[in-house]
Amino acid sequence: MKFDLKCSIQLSREAEEIADELQEFVKNIDVDADLKLKIEGNELLIHILSHEKRSHQIVLQLYKQLAIFFGKRKIGLRGIHVDEYEIEFEVEKKPLKEISIPFADLKINDKIVVMKIANKEEDFLREGYVDRMIRLVKEKIDKQYYEGKKEYWQLLWQSEEKEHVWDKDPSEEMQKRGWIKLMSKGKWFYFPPAAAIMRAMERIALEEIVAPLGFKEIIQPMHVSFATWIKTGHLEGMPGEIYYICEPESREIEEWEKFVDLLKITKQVDEKELLKNLKPPKTGVCYAQCPNIYAALAGKTIAEESLPLLIFDHSTPSDRYEAGGKHGIERVDEFHRIEIVYIGTKEQLLDIREKLIERYKYVFNNILDLEWRMARVTPFYLQQAGIAGGEENEIKGTIDFEAYLPYRGDRSKEWLEIQNISIVGDKYIKAFNIKAQKSQLWSGCSGIGLERWMVAFLAQKGMEPENWPDGFKKYLNKLPEIPKFL
Repeated sequence: MKFDLKCSIQLSREAEEIADELQEFVKNIDVDADLKLKIEGNELLIHILSHEKRSHQIVLQLYKQLAIFFGKRKIGLRGIHVDEYEIEFEVEKKPLKEISIPFADLKINDKIVVMKIANKEEDFLREGYVDRMIRLVKEKIDKQYYEGKKEYWQLLWQSEEKEHVWDKDPSEEMQKRGWIKLMSKGKWFYFPPAAAIMRAMERIALEEIVAPLGFKEIIQPMHVSFATWIKTGHLEGMPGEIYYICEPESREIEEWEKFVDLLKITKQVDEKELLKNLKPPKTGVCYAQCPNIYAALAGKTIAEESLPLLIFDHSTPSDRYEAGGKHGIERVDEFHRIEIVYIGTKEQLLDIREKLIERYKYVFNNILDLEWRMARVTPFYLQQAGIAGGEENEIKGTIDFEAYLPYRGDRSKEWLEIQNISIVGDKYIKAFNIKAQKSQLWSGCSGIGLERWMVAFLAQKGMEPENWPDGFKKYLNKLPEIPKFL
């Protein structure tokens, strides 16, 4: 690697008369780099060429010593300015296509990257931007190799094939019967029959899975801060899937007068006028329920007697901006889910996972009577990180639960993920500084998608209660009537 930094420091006055003293001072500085300092008028010019330690780290440490040196001579320092910074480093793979990043010009020859930065202030160095930029280049190159590749998938268990009562699409049939209505993109209104089925699914999950395993309910807001999503990685991982929230600039009616006048005249929203009255977003609508749970626990130390910590939320709908992939109620922009979160030791989490698997098996086999399967999955980018396969994947990663959808036909591929169980290690524990008195903590979660449970059930069992298994009839044996509309 090579770190070639040219920067300057403004002095409170011209100081060329101490140039010789400065050179003597430089001789006594012990840095593993080629270091040159020069005074020109009221400016100190610095050139650091290093092949090991990073020059931006060297100059930040040097600044402290320079402040003492010049301070003794009644000369103040006014921050570091990056004039030119050229960084050369090697990557593991040759890029498949051109890449770019903010704040720098890149030139890549085979596996050698030259990154040039210019005209930046001291905060740019102090805030760690340079190191993140180097990592980002490597991430972007790695991403080119795993984009579009399939995730690791290993079948763990599969039920026997079953005879299904029909091959209709439940979403289409519910719309024909007036059970559901599309309100806006990917957002549905559930009339009494559909609502009753979904609430029955919720009761089954709560009474047969959540309560027996000792999970305690929490209630959280549906707004999630950018700070929380930065820590969890959602904001950098899926920024194009988040619904963002803007607060009004003011509640004063005078500020909104033109917007209201235009609305009254045109009966349409003038988007440009609306945006003038909105603050930039700092939060978004819940994408997944677990980030706010971790944020609420940030900085806390959990007593050993409270481990494992078992909590769940079913109060907050989740919203995700879906593009062309929407279909019926199984792939939507807004959905309802029970989110189970568990925090404890590695051994405790493995025990919880086994207990959850047993409870899910009981529900899918004995209550819903589904044709379903269970698979261990790891996205390809985690395989690149060395998580797939072996003992590590046996502990961390995700187990997906999938149900066959008869209306799609091909039994070899037409399966719908209806929920999962994940163990994520200490990723979020570290991000939110959650600790225990003695134990090393891990965390995990399990999401129960109520719309997906309902689609899987209706796709296999139909919409007539007489065809439903007895286990489910204990929770719902008769549907409420649909309102009559003239």
